[in-house]
Amino acid sequence: MPPYTITYFPVRGRCEAMRMLLADQGQDWKEDIVTMDMWMKGDLKASCLYGQLPKFTDGDLTLYQSNAILRYLGRKYGLYGKDDREQALLDVANDGVEDLRRKYLGLIYQNYEEGKAKYVKDLPTQLKPFETLLKQNQGGKAFIVGDKISFADYNLLDLLLVHQTLAPQCLDDFPLLSAYVARLSSRPKLKAFLASPQHTGLPINANGKQ
Repeated sequence: MPPYTITYFPVRGRCEAMRMLLADQGQDWKEDIVTMDMWMKGDLKASCLYGQLPKFTDGDLTLYQSNAILRYLGRKYGLYGKDDREQALLDVANDGVEDLRRKYLGLIYQNYEEGKAKYVKDLPTQLKPFETLLKQNQGGKAFIVGDKISFADYNLLDLLLVHQTLAPQCLDDFPLLSAYVARLSSRPKLKAFLASPQHTGLPINANGKQ
């Protein structure tokens, strides 16, 4: 049996970054798929710490909160920076990813038809900080922080891929981010995952909007 289980809805959603991390690190995991009918019955929801998914198990350890899960895997596989300075910078980057993800999810689930045009128009302002972070680290030729991939890189890559689906030209004015997406997506194990049914067979969001 795989050592890990991801309990989540049949979407990429907040679990895709952790799937990318596990795949790229050569790890196996089991998917415990939760349908909306199962969720609406309420028993699973009531059993979850915050009444929400994802739920992640590693043996007898159960974790909630997607960013906490990413950080746990980051520590476990040496993907959380080499020292306190890098760890702090990774937290800054990952918190920025979370801020933009929340705005994206607000658009997708609350204001898609009316808000998409303005969201896309404002997107360069939201993406610029990540271009800046890349530039500050080895001129943008490496990762978001340091010289080794981190949990935050998987999270940022997922978010950028999602936004390229929403607005295909969104990275045209950000050469470092464009090169970053291409570079990370070409890592052999990650490339294989992104081309697999595990990734392509899942919708990005639960309501079909993307």
